Amino acid sequence: MIWKKVLCPIIGLAALCCIGMVSRLGWESKFVEIKENGNLIYHADEKGNVIPDFSKVGYHHGNKEIPDVETVIRLSPGKLEDHTDLIQKAIDQLSEKAPDLNGHRGAILMEKGTYMVHGELEIKAGGIVLRGEGDGENGTTIVAAGEGRRTLLNIHGSGMPKEESGKRATIKDSYVPVGTYDMEVNTTSGMEVGDEVILFRPGTNQWIRDIQMDRIIERKGTRQWKASEYDLRFERAITRIEGNRVWLDNPVMMAIDEKYGGGAIYPFSFEGRIAEVGVENIRFESEFADETDEDHGWIAIEMDKVENCWVKEVTAKYFGYACVSLGSFSKQVTVIDSKSLEPKSIITGSRRYSFNNDGQQNLFMNLYTTEGRHDFVTGAKTLGPNVFTNCVAKNTHADIGPHHRWSVGTLYDRIATDGEINVQDRGNWGSGHGWAGVTQVIWNCSAKAAAVQSPWASGKNYCIGLKGEKVKGRFSDKPDGEWEGLNQPGLAPESLYLTQLYSRLKLNNN
Repeated sequence: MIWKKVLCPIIGLAALCCIGMVSRLGWESKFVEIKENGNLIYHADEKGNVIPDFSKVGYHHGNKEIPDVETVIRLSPGKLEDHTDLIQKAIDQLSEKAPDLNGHRGAILMEKGTYMVHGELEIKAGGIVLRGEGDGENGTTIVAAGEGRRTLLNIHGSGMPKEESGKRATIKDSYVPVGTYDMEVNTTSGMEVGDEVILFRPGTNQWIRDIQMDRIIERKGTRQWKASEYDLRFERAITRIEGNRVWLDNPVMMAIDEKYGGGAIYPFSFEGRIAEVGVENIRFESEFADETDEDHGWIAIEMDKVENCWVKEVTAKYFGYACVSLGSFSKQVTVIDSKSLEPKSIITGSRRYSFNNDGQQNLFMNLYTTEGRHDFVTGAKTLGPNVFTNCVAKNTHADIGPHHRWSVGTLYDRIATDGEINVQDRGNWGSGHGWAGVTQVIWNCSAKAAAVQSPWASGKNYCIGLKGEKVKGRFSDKPDGEWEGLNQPGLAPESLYLTQLYSRLKLNNN
């Protein structure tokens, strides 16, 4: 059964059996009720909005196990002083191989030892796995050697999303609540079940005014928000069509409101996006001159224009920015069982974003960081669902959460940090960060402190079961988020993400 194959390797059979049982010693949120069989009931607000289902994220929406791709090339470190060409030639050789029916070309196994890379490595074709023999000190280590701020392993496709001409359909519903899967459109001509579509929500001047992002207190470099820069494009797929009503595979994460221009659905293509790339069991390290060195390895693994890819059991040490950074066109990527340790840089903006996500429908799970700033973080217009779950940040220097400019639909589930978790109006920080996000759900997390606020329009943010201090944040006059159960132990379910996944895969079988 698919639900056992997917869930058991993640959480273990014993924990899986407990998901379906409500803890009678604990408490439940007024927003989400768990039944004895593990199913979930969501309670709507006055407009019909609910906390959405975040479970369709990561590799193949969590419906498939990460595969064990066959090794076809083996590398040994030997006595080379620079291994850049050795590794890149193996990648290029495998890129020429035809993929199998699952889209896999094969794995490159890098045997134990140290590989020195003085430049950058690139994977530009799908179906390639770069695999080591362990991310510990005695496993496989790739070193970003020498000077030069750079990404060590850059995985990227090409091209851009392209709307299919003449197939755009206008949403007819006056209001489509958060958590909804279906909506009425003016036409379904040219649409079919299985089509990949964009759920489009336009930026409008009225919306900018209502969330007050046209009046950010200015300092040098501050930019007021412009409506034309806030057109939002959520990637979805059609699962059902009945007349002019369309169902999508993932829920609405920000209400579609005719007051703010309504919305649309249109099919699109993305030639050049690559898939089925994996990075496994490798330790990445950067050489550095001193604790505040800025001229060395910056990102261990960067992905963009990819889908259905994964990073598992990797460790990055000493990089200035991130262990893993996903670009805005990264979709359905799983990052799991990995660490970002001891970054080297000055401690200020645009540094130490240990696990950074700018993409859609991505899963970050079982991660550990030290000495980061924004350890589990999203950027501007990061469109969900996205999930960070069961992650720990130690000795952090800033906060966890959406960083700036309207991230939409992220679940922070069982995050533990000795710093802060914040969802707020950041005002003129940066070049005018403003409202960091909406439909941000902080579930059963622990932190030194947290500020969770909701914008004046277009949705809410939630802080449920937090262990830590509630603080006012940057501005004390902003609307409060939905707070519940502060410092109250025993929240059920303990993990919202795992329970949503269990409910969907086992009970609903979709």
